Amino acid sequence: MPKFTCSVCGVDFDVPQPALDKYPGWEPKYCREHSPTKKRSAGAGSKPRRRPSNRTANRTEENLTVTEVLAKYTDGPDTGVFTDGSARPNPGPGGWGMVWVEAGEIRAQGHGHEPDTTNNRMELTALIEAYRHLPDDAEVTVHSDSRLCIDTITKWAPNWEKKGWKRKGEPLKNLDLVKELLALYRARPGCELVWIAAHSGDRWNEYADSLATAWMRSEL
Repeated sequence: MPKFTCSVCGVDFDVPQPALDKYPGWEPKYCREHSPTKKRSAGAGSKPRRRPSNRTANRTEENLTVTEVLAKYTDGPDTGVFTDGSARPNPGPGGWGMVWVEAGEIRAQGHGHEPDTTNNRMELTALIEAYRHLPDDAEVTVHSDSRLCIDTITKWAPNWEKKGWKRKGEPLKNLDLVKELLALYRARPGCELVWIAAHSGDRWNEYADSLATAWMRSEL
């Protein structure tokens, strides 16, 4: 059964394949406990909910400008490449963003928008644009908050390639982007691809998120 990681608590959870098939392109980001659709009312006999720490209190999309992000957040690594992408709704209009920083200084950044896309396509596009900005001999960590994209490139895609880009049971999705990203990833062996928790207060991950949602605002 496919596994995903909750963007709130970081716990891995399962989603039945029939549910994924019902909504093509959907990448679940919340476990049952933290699903936005779950009722939060505290009925009789319910246990009091623990108040989140300052580090984990910001768990939802804020749609801040990049200037607001830099003023609000200071935590997290200050060197690396950070990427993000999303569609609202999914599928629907969406955007991607990437920023490359060294010792807290921005070396490069980019963002874009598609009128009809999916979360996964925007996450993959953000990574593609990130690797395009890096020279072949670069040695820097590339961050993504999509475990699905990371597992696709680091675990699954090489096996699909060996089998002629085929997978038993169902067709491969976003194959055009997967092939392009895999080639870029291989061409830059010094650039490790790692997961970072979404909306956890890490400054440059929040910055990448701001770039990915810039299409929704009048100000970057």
